[in-house]
Amino acid sequence: MIKRPDTNAQRLKRHKRVRGKISGTPECPRLNVFRSGTNIYAQIIDDVSGKTLASASSLDKTFKGPGSNCEAAKKVGLMVAERAKAAGITTVVFDRGGYVYHGRVAALAEGAREGGLEF
Repeated sequence: MIKRPDTNAQRLKRHKRVRGKISGTPECPRLNVFRSGTNIYAQIIDDVSGKTLASASSLDKTFKGPGSNCEAAKKVGLMVAERAKAAGITTVVFDRGGYVYHGRVAALAEGAREGGLEF
């Protein structure tokens, strides 16, 4: 019998390994990405105080269109960058959440950079 690998468990293992090395501070918070099958979410987190400073997702009321493609991810990146600027944040540490830096994750990062975030 052939068993399929649990890809989410593997992702969580990678994420845990990366999170041991990356941490968000008040001066340079962490830009976290979560990608589901139908939507994409981004949060800017200060790990010292444990607070979310800004967030955006493809489920927001201001978001139009499907949330599961690269264009949507880029829009979410622009939205989170805009909200971060409003909160006075310019530099972040990018946390890809154990996902491969490719496709929707890379598009979100590109959108955030275009919006003015530095990482």
